[in-house]
Amino acid sequence: MAKYRYPLLIALGLFLSLLGLTAALKDRHYLLLSLVMLAAALLPLFIRLERRPLEARELVLLAVLAAVAAISRIPFAALPNVKPVSALVILSAYVFGAEAGFIIGAVAALVSNIYFGQGPWTPWQMFAWGIMGLSAGWLRSTPLLHSRAGLLAFGFIWGFLFGWIMDIWYLLSQPDTLSWPLAAAAVASSFYFDLAHAVSNVVFLAVLAGGWTKVLERFRRKYGLLKE
Repeated sequence: MAKYRYPLLIALGLFLSLLGLTAALKDRHYLLLSLVMLAAALLPLFIRLERRPLEARELVLLAVLAAVAAISRIPFAALPNVKPVSALVILSAYVFGAEAGFIIGAVAALVSNIYFGQGPWTPWQMFAWGIMGLSAGWLRSTPLLHSRAGLLAFGFIWGFLFGWIMDIWYLLSQPDTLSWPLAAAAVASSFYFDLAHAVSNVVFLAVLAGGWTKVLERFRRKYGLLKE
């Protein structure tokens, strides 16, 4: 767990710095700065993965899992915030660890937006899903994720955390009217969407946790993939 602590703290520290600086800006360059700093927040985690020796088959597995997570958004496109992506990211991280969870979550956001549309929101989705996977892998050895109830609670909580991160993106896109009342209104207006995400996480985790996890565990043991 310790080896993920510093990259995670650096990423979160840069993310908080982003919030402080962009909240203080009132000019037209605030959005560019926010994207640059968000990329800087993601960088330590990508570097951590880059320094780890990976076999070709491990890279293929990461790519396949990220693609499956990305494609899983498409059948549910008509249902806002009802997506299996979060459940797949969490379960992949549970089996393969924090590094795999981070890269699968971040890449799934990037790839799926080829269909849904790329934009300034994409790095925020990459950050949110990446940190979701990282935290799931970080906590996979704890009693929280070892129990079914704890796993479902983790998914439920992350439904709201994901939405709040994206609320920050919305608030930073409104620099001229940025205020606490606007923040409260943004959180309130997105509540039902966040609730839909949280509840769908619980449903997808409950359905997939057994079979999906067993399949991934079998691959990990048989081929010795992504050992930590």
